[in-house]
Amino acid sequence: PQHKCGIQKSCPQNYFAFKIISGAANVVGPSICFEDLVLMSSVKNNIGRGLNIALVNGTTGQLLKTDAFDMYSG
Repeated sequence: PQHKCGIQKSCPQNYFAFKIISGAANVVGPSICFEDLVLMSSVKNNIGRGLNIALVNGTTGQLLKTDAFDMYSG
């Protein structure tokens, strides 16, 4: 069976499924999947160099904000 975000097993009831992929240099970009919905990826063109963050409401699972923090340029 296929599980949310392509993880190996389903999450228990009242838990959220998520998968974070860090990427590889300039070849493969990072991505964040939450409850089978891709929140950030190079396809969505909303990632940046450095730390990519998705802020999600822990009760409802609603996406509140995405942003990237460039740790290289200071």
